[in-house]
Amino acid sequence: MSMLILPSADQALPGRDTEIQITNVHYVNGSPLKPPFAEGLSWVVFGMGCFWGAERRFWQQPGVVTTAVGYAGGFTSNPTYEEACSGHTGHSEVVLVVFDPQKTSYNKLLAVFWESHDPTQGMRQGNDIGSQYRSVIYCQDADQLAVTLSSVVAIEEQLVALGYPTVTTEIREAPEFYYAEEYHQQYLAKNPQGYCGLRGTGISCAV
Repeated sequence: MSMLILPSADQALPGRDTEIQITNVHYVNGSPLKPPFAEGLSWVVFGMGCFWGAERRFWQQPGVVTTAVGYAGGFTSNPTYEEACSGHTGHSEVVLVVFDPQKTSYNKLLAVFWESHDPTQGMRQGNDIGSQYRSVIYCQDADQLAVTLSSVVAIEEQLVALGYPTVTTEIREAPEFYYAEEYHQQYLAKNPQGYCGLRGTGISCAV
């Protein structure tokens, strides 16, 4: 099966019942990585290529309480990194972003997402090729979903004007999120010279 084609449920790897074990402490700010989160917080799941650079971009944002990297959007339960990279799980590499709506807004985080990568590349992001690198937004609820779908219109107008093709970002309410292995969590804080891979398109989002 090509890594550029999403597997069906029947074709996907079976996975396992046991969750990946992590320490549940954010390496940068000490916040919990797993729920339950404090009352009043919101969350969203973004995929924009390799999750190392994407996670760093979001933990740096004011109002973001915690971030964690993982896998979502596919069929394999509790996948390993090697399984996700095989293209046989259907999952994208993603970042769970938990934020305080009193200190930032969903629109501001959405702007960071659109501005920080190329959402027109389909099953790749730059030199990272495969369905696990596709652009995705998995929303917490119907309200987030409506805001996201509305934003695509303005973003696509800008991109087409700059010579890019149409947006390929997968947008839907959030499926189950599976936490990635401990060494992937806040990877670029632990390995400051590590690979990032994020390349924006030059668009700017009004918020």
